[in-house]
Amino acid sequence: MALKTLSAKNAAALDKDLMSIGAFSIDQLMELAGLSVSQAVYRVHPPNRGRRILVACGPGNNGGDGLVAARHLWHYGYKPTIYYPKQSKNDLYQRLSTQLKNLNIPFTDDFPTALEETDHVIDAIFGFSFSGEVREPFPAVICALEETRIPVTSVDAPSSWNIEEGPPKEGPGTKFNPEVLVSLTAPKPLVKYFNGRHFVGGRFVSPDIRKKYDLWLPEYEGIDQVVEVGSNGQKL
Repeated sequence: MALKTLSAKNAAALDKDLMSIGAFSIDQLMELAGLSVSQAVYRVHPPNRGRRILVACGPGNNGGDGLVAARHLWHYGYKPTIYYPKQSKNDLYQRLSTQLKNLNIPFTDDFPTALEETDHVIDAIFGFSFSGEVREPFPAVICALEETRIPVTSVDAPSSWNIEEGPPKEGPGTKFNPEVLVSLTAPKPLVKYFNGRHFVGGRFVSPDIRKKYDLWLPEYEGIDQVVEVGSNGQKL
């Protein structure tokens, strides 16, 4: 049986419902998403495999999830470095950045050098809503992620991928297939093109919203915020 996924249209509508019917704020959702990502990274790359984590953040919500994940990873004992070249002036993102600076977490503009000096990468550049052309300075970053041997964990979608159609047919990202994908709230159609370890995170969906969107959600254990699943949705 194929894994049930959430379409682009429904993913956008569900986000709105979480903040209206569900009464969540964007801050809460971002905190829960980033926490889920941090737990997945801890699962696939425990500190004894190397504590240096490079977090590549885009200008939108996906980047915010990455900033939150970096904070949690610092508290787990990792040494994150942030690449955040298009920093938003939105108050929420400014506060997330300040929280990291208060922990003396470094920010860098030199992605190639940072990539050479890390043990794991979090790709939090573009999420499920991405479409169109990859704009500067991210084409070179995505090409570097394609070519690196450093393991990469992507947040909700490998950056440059289309939510329905997967990797682009041309340009940056055509050969990008990260080692790990964390699907937030529910898996998106692009997972059928993904070949690595797949986690579902986002333990906050109410029964009513789950029913409205006919969501497939895994059974979470204990205090876990993520579940690793196979291609047909079985828990691993």
